[in-house]
Amino acid sequence: MTPLVTELEAMDRTALITVWSEIFGTPIPKRLSSPFLRRFLGFEIQARQFGGLPKGFAEKLAKATNEKADTKSAALKPGGRLIREWNGVTHAVDVVEGGFIWDGQRHSSLSAIARAITGARWSGPRFFGLKKSASR
Repeated sequence: MTPLVTELEAMDRTALITVWSEIFGTPIPKRLSSPFLRRFLGFEIQARQFGGLPKGFAEKLAKATNEKADTKSAALKPGGRLIREWNGVTHAVDVVEGGFIWDGQRHSSLSAIARAITGARWSGPRFFGLKKSASR
């Protein structure tokens, strides 16, 4: 039986994994934090309670994920948001005119933010999943 969204907050990781398996019938993706897992499950439970995603949205999403990513399709527009989980912490970066806002501070590049998060030199677009790595 699918739990109520309000019940997710009190669940430990083991219970959340059980709910994931019941809903999706697959193992959870690697390295999902419990807070992110709660949000993801909450969204899915609500979407199913209210009739799923809007008509045609699932097809558009599937088409978008199957299209080859390149730098032109990954153009970021002000108002966008990038989400990246790193070492159990979820980081949100807001795209603004001429840069990015992360952790309450303005940055001119994603690479600077990726470096601040990881302590290592990363390609910002690659770190945030906007470019595929050469090994893929």
